[in-house]
Amino acid sequence: MNNVRKYIITGIISIIPLALTYWLIKYLFIFFSEPGKYIVDIIFNYTFIKSLPFIFNLYVYFSYVIGFLLTILFLFFLGGIISNVFGKKLYSLFESFLNKIPIVNKVYQTTKQITNTFTKDNTKAFQKVVLIEYPRDNLWTLAMVSGETLNRNNEKCYKLFVPTTPNPTSGFLLIINSKNAIETNISVEEAMEIIISAGMISPDKFDIK
Repeated sequence: MNNVRKYIITGIISIIPLALTYWLIKYLFIFFSEPGKYIVDIIFNYTFIKSLPFIFNLYVYFSYVIGFLLTILFLFFLGGIISNVFGKKLYSLFESFLNKIPIVNKVYQTTKQITNTFTKDNTKAFQKVVLIEYPRDNLWTLAMVSGETLNRNNEKCYKLFVPTTPNPTSGFLLIINSKNAIETNISVEEAMEIIISAGMISPDKFDIK
């Protein structure tokens, strides 16, 4: 009986990453397909095709695939336009317009800052990974060094981002004296794996310098 329970739990644990991966890919596919699919439905007269059951099922798959490709093509051209000088000026004007709208400006700026942080090269976004005693003594927490500063005594301090588990996009900002942080040889990628997996993926031993 114990073996049966063990095998079932092992099977569940094994299938969860696959199920989450499938769900995420499906969600992203549908999310990016919808705008293009709307155009496809207009071109191919969705109402008329819906009245033809023998081709409707094929059309549903066709419209999502073509819609996805149209959306990706649009994003490609949008990225190309924004990358040139004229596009950057237009984008700046659009941002200036958004920044003048109450509430919307706060949401936009916050989202943009988070996106910029996590889409940067990790070597630029976070300098290194350290261990600190947080939230109290003798409790060690992984933290990412996002920058350095000086205190009133001209001592070096770290600006730290402490991510939450299992969602590393939220967390806490701490500023501590560098003397109170222990440097590690853990890379940012490895630290993210540890945090997202809630410690299930981690080195057997932390090599603390």
